Amino acid sequence: MARALRAYMEVLRLVRRLPPETRAYYSKYARENFVNYRELDDPSSLPDLLHRAYSHSSWVLSKYSVNASSADRLKNICCCESA
Repeated sequence: MARALRAYMEVLRLVRRLPPETRAYYSKYARENFVNYRELDDPSSLPDLLHRAYSHSSWVLSKYSVNASSADRLKNICCCESA
């Protein structure tokens, strides 16, 4: 759970790097997705969900020409830490 919360906070930090007119949409989108998976039936699916959060965040950053290295902290949380 703590890992998911850290990932969520990092996603919200990345949203602040997006153009101002897109921030409300993406922060709401992120919240909805994290809330939808708040109660997982199978905790072993958490790494897959976090990896998907990282992949999608990277895609959004590239869509708005934000430096991909901005997502390095999120990558460490989602892809490199053990549960």
